[in-house]
Amino acid sequence: MSDNAVPLIPREVLFGNPERVTPSLSPDGTRIGFVAPDDGVLNVWVGPADDPAAARPVTFDRGRGIRGYDFCHDDKTLVYLQDTDGDEDWRLYALDLDSGEAQLLTPQSGVTAGVLAHNRWHPTTMLIGLNADDPALHDIYRLDLTTREIEKVETNPGYAGWMVDVDLNVRGGMAMTEDGGAVVYLRNPRTGVDEPWMEIGADDVAGTGVLSFSRDNTSVLVLSSVDANASRLLRVDLSTGAETVLAEDPEYDVGGVTLHPETLEPQGVTFIKDHKVWVHLDPEFGAEIDYLRAQLHGEVGISRPVRDDRRWMVHDMLSDGPVRYYVFDRDTRELTFLFSHRPELEDYQLTEMEPFSYTARDGLTIHGYLSFPPGVDRENLPAVLNVHGGPWARDVWGFDPEAQWFANRGYLCVQINFRGSTGYGKAFGNAGNKQWSKAMHTDLLDAVDHLAGLGWIDRDRVGIYGASYGGYAALVGAAFTPDVFRCAVDLVGPSNLLTLLTSIPEYWKPQIAFMYSRVGNPETEKDFLWAASPLSRVDDIRIPILVAQGKNDPRVKEAEAEQIVNALIKKGIDHQYLLFEDEGHGLARPENRERFYAAAEAFLAQHLGGRAE
Repeated sequence: MSDNAVPLIPREVLFGNPERVTPSLSPDGTRIGFVAPDDGVLNVWVGPADDPAAARPVTFDRGRGIRGYDFCHDDKTLVYLQDTDGDEDWRLYALDLDSGEAQLLTPQSGVTAGVLAHNRWHPTTMLIGLNADDPALHDIYRLDLTTREIEKVETNPGYAGWMVDVDLNVRGGMAMTEDGGAVVYLRNPRTGVDEPWMEIGADDVAGTGVLSFSRDNTSVLVLSSVDANASRLLRVDLSTGAETVLAEDPEYDVGGVTLHPETLEPQGVTFIKDHKVWVHLDPEFGAEIDYLRAQLHGEVGISRPVRDDRRWMVHDMLSDGPVRYYVFDRDTRELTFLFSHRPELEDYQLTEMEPFSYTARDGLTIHGYLSFPPGVDRENLPAVLNVHGGPWARDVWGFDPEAQWFANRGYLCVQINFRGSTGYGKAFGNAGNKQWSKAMHTDLLDAVDHLAGLGWIDRDRVGIYGASYGGYAALVGAAFTPDVFRCAVDLVGPSNLLTLLTSIPEYWKPQIAFMYSRVGNPETEKDFLWAASPLSRVDDIRIPILVAQGKNDPRVKEAEAEQIVNALIKKGIDHQYLLFEDEGHGLARPENRERFYAAAEAFLAQHLGGRAE
């Protein structure tokens, strides 16, 4: 390591609780809310909008914390979801903002709740989904925010997702087909019967679906890759079926759509390329966004929580600094700084995340991001391949604490949007079908070859690291290509695809055909899935592995870690195992994050030669 290396950033600064995040204004504009620690645990704070410093905690969790909340349009209620030690059985709470009293609305055990719809036009009503009667299916219930009474209004006939219009009427839903496609059913207003309205083939299902209803409920906005490579934004007339293309890109899917909060007309669209790209559908809105982008330094994001739409919540995302939050007054054009998510980061030299691309062995262009160690030469560096989860997700440009951690410790952090990652159109996404441990993995190997060929990394000092699918990829790296990697770190990653697919949560069952079409069917492709499982190749593992698991993980269950760890013990392979008794699919508690990152840091330093705190 060079003497020019920058000071170590403490792990607590990178992975401890943020100081304040996710600010929002109440719909009437009188209150501000945000998530911040209270006695070391993340909770919701609320205060006067004109005096954020006067905010006080309104929730008092002492476990894994509360990370999300919503102000309701009755201007009296705040709702939030909470599970137990990571089991993802989400329970819905309603908090009276005047009295401070919180009420558990969905107390059933083993039931997961979710908010389906709530808006300004029906301020005292909320539709929620509950799988209380059938664990696999979420029925619709109406919540009266005034009385707090819940009434079942719709039984799920087999939908993986519901459609609800602006007047909170159920208008149909989407059901998966056996081949991994889907059918959207639309309710006939005359008969009340849901009828097939849109058929989506398996190749298009990942990028196609109804986004929202128009204000008058006569048309819908649809994201669709049908008859195109990438998802386009369409307006579809419900009476005639006529389609109008509102925004499209030949290679990139529509990443986000901004609607006018009163008219529900689309005003702006984003495409997530190497960076976020805005396309303005409304010139006045576009001028506002361009003004904000000129004032700020990173990638701009907005939310519009206040009903009169005169004040926006704005965040400024950089890759080499904390996320900064502002309130934008559209009448005065004043941008008022609120806070950043972690001010202590300003005291350290961070690194810029740099987009790059290369050509995979079959000619496919793969995109990703590099975070170089600051203050050292870009030559012969140890590297960590940090593989994203999902796998139907992607890495994006912006502040990433793990990327900063690796770079600060002296590693080149390599993040790859391998085939199957989202956002790059359906051809790229579908190129990952049934390619777990195959082309999805060789895309990672090709990145190592590319960077070694440029002289930037030391081919003999490359580690592979990840969570969820990324943890699986790390185990694949250890079991299938141990000559490429010096060590592997797996957090909540599956080791056996057969047990993974036969033990998913019940409420994922309506979407199981999608999983089978993308990964494999354990009933008809047992040998295929076993051959793609790291557990099947445990005899080939020759590199040290760190395995970490949440005991209550409902997605990748504890058995996934236990299987591979028991096999490593039996084979006498160098490994460490961390089991977190009070976590699920990921680590929420700061003390657990510290335990994991301290162990991973020491592990990587031992095997790759980087720095450690």
